[in-house]
Amino acid sequence: MTSPDRRALILGLAAAALAPRIAPAVAADADPLDEHLWEKRPVIVFAPSENDPRFRQQMRALEERREALEERDVVVITDTTPGPSRFDTTPLREKFRPHDFNLLVVGKDGEVKLRRPGPQSADQIIRLIDRLPLRKQEVGR
Repeated sequence: MTSPDRRALILGLAAAALAPRIAPAVAADADPLDEHLWEKRPVIVFAPSENDPRFRQQMRALEERREALEERDVVVITDTTPGPSRFDTTPLREKFRPHDFNLLVVGKDGEVKLRRPGPQSADQIIRLIDRLPLRKQEVGR
């Protein structure tokens, strides 16, 4: 192998080795809720684990009114992975910085409409959504 060919091979291998390290950094900059913007209303449940009693209570409450929430374009997102530190965690936790248990209702516009440190009934969430101007427009159609 000639020297220029060998150099091209080494540079190609170096670039390939760096590619996996670069890709997550780009993805981490993206908003974790972009896929739902203007389409869905995320209800995000943060908990320290799936065994947390507040998490289980919240999930039961949401499941009981699943159909009513689906009619309002709600998508339930759970995050029970706190990570070892606030710097080494999920993109959702980086964005919203929850402490322990947190429930967030996010509008289709991407703005947080409700943030609570404890479980909420599905009816409370439904009433909140029904008061939003965009929801009133949807019902009026």
